[in-house]
Amino acid sequence: MQVPVLDTRNSFAQQLFAPLPARYDRLAEILSFGQNGRWRRAMVDQLIDAPASADRVVLDVAAGTAGVSLQIAARTGARVIGLDLTQQMLRQGAQNVAAAGAGSRVSLINARAEQIPLPDASVDALTFTYLLRYVSDPQATLAELARVVRPGGTVASLEFYVPPSPFWRFWWRAYTALVLPAGGLITGGRQWYEVGRFLGPSISGHYRRYPIDWTVRAWQEAGLRDVGYRVMSLGGGLVMWGTRAGG
Repeated sequence: MQVPVLDTRNSFAQQLFAPLPARYDRLAEILSFGQNGRWRRAMVDQLIDAPASADRVVLDVAAGTAGVSLQIAARTGARVIGLDLTQQMLRQGAQNVAAAGAGSRVSLINARAEQIPLPDASVDALTFTYLLRYVSDPQATLAELARVVRPGGTVASLEFYVPPSPFWRFWWRAYTALVLPAGGLITGGRQWYEVGRFLGPSISGHYRRYPIDWTVRAWQEAGLRDVGYRVMSLGGGLVMWGTRAGG
């Protein structure tokens, strides 16, 4: 497969995540106080209404180490294609898939979310996780994600969020500014310190530019209907879902 051509945000994401795979899953749970796994399950919940079928295909974008891909395969019976930009994350993902004995159900590809190497309307459902802060044009990326989903198919996502309550927002800012970088350094070394230092400003900056109302409209303009969302863990996480129009 052709190596994806990267823009500035893509390159930054690769540099940020390339050193992390070996400890990514464990530290993501520790540093989120176990909420990362809870949020993932809530996202995958949006896919399980359809009957389990080995003929069903789900595309998991920003698959990383394949944690969500494996959960989708286990809970839905579908075949899953995990797509990620960072080869190092995919190599760890391939090890995780092999360890789970899921090689016949989960395949992994290296590509950009902005240029998915699949035909129009070729998958039955799609998920993406912690993606939109790492693309230059979220609206165009949402349109590309929707392009590959069959009419009537579900799209679901998980992103970080900023607590809407001033009280919890104060503690969120304190945690992301102080505790998260220090905790990352202690548990994961310099690379995780850099991630911890980056996350708070990245999340709050994203929502200043693209607030939740804009995001809902962007999903709708991308061709998704019945768009809904759930703010989780006092505002630390945001699960969204919608249905590809035309079904």
